[in-house]
Amino acid sequence: MCHDRAAGQEPRPDSGPAGPSRRAFSRMLMAGSGLAALAACAPETAPPPSSAASSATSTAAPAPSASLSPASPVSPAASSTAASAAAAPEPAPPATSTPAAPRHSLDDPASPWVVVNKHRPLAPSTFKPADLVTPAVRLAVAGEASLLNSTTAAAAEKMFAAAATAGVILTLASGYRSYVTQAATYNGYVKSRGQAAADTASARPGYSEHQTGWAFDIGDGSGADSFQPQFAQRPAAVWAQANAHLFGFVVRYPWMLHEITGYYYEPWHLRYIGPEAATEMKTRGIATLEEYFGLEAAPAYL
Repeated sequence: MCHDRAAGQEPRPDSGPAGPSRRAFSRMLMAGSGLAALAACAPETAPPPSSAASSATSTAAPAPSASLSPASPVSPAASSTAASAAAAPEPAPPATSTPAAPRHSLDDPASPWVVVNKHRPLAPSTFKPADLVTPAVRLAVAGEASLLNSTTAAAAEKMFAAAATAGVILTLASGYRSYVTQAATYNGYVKSRGQAAADTASARPGYSEHQTGWAFDIGDGSGADSFQPQFAQRPAAVWAQANAHLFGFVVRYPWMLHEITGYYYEPWHLRYIGPEAATEMKTRGIATLEEYFGLEAAPAYL
């Protein structure tokens, strides 16, 4: 039975002098229309919560996910879980060897990103840095070998000081080398070992990073194992391998990558490229400048 009043409340008279009472009118509807009166009867209050929820559920569209993008589409198989996947943080991208976009010249000897190898000689071949200075570090050499360009020298001073704070003593074992000095060094190797062996141990004149002022060799405070393979185990080499990138340096000729760099492992040879690039190489696991800049390998002279 349909009610339009609260329980216990007296029925209200209909308006108008000749109109029947509501109770009589209700009986007439029930007799004349049967169940149709029941179907037409609705309470004056809001519809039940269940009806509202059902309506909202059937008409609401799923909210778009802000974390989904064209670069990472959702596959059809995963579409049913897209909402929960979008709420979770996306994983970090995997390491990649995609070449870096050069912001400095790879050809200018005065550029911190110049790449010098057996396919890429210096131009001019007799280049000399205009800002050579002696860094305030512990020196194991004198003369021109104690010189670096001013940018490399400043970075070396910070690195040597940080190593000393960690209890590791680094020494500058060989810095700048002029074209003339490199020629004498290379020719000495040729005489003692032959040219084929010399080309794996020493750069030809005009092909040496030492001539740029951006590279130098380190020694250990003990003086032990300088320029020997076992130097890799000395505290200076171990510390530099782990921390040199923080100051802008990389080990230029890594272990077992001579088919790319053209030189066997030299844990003592550091090259300045700047903290940002050096740290990116370390983070991405890229060991050589050739790979970092997308250049061809240079195992031998052309």
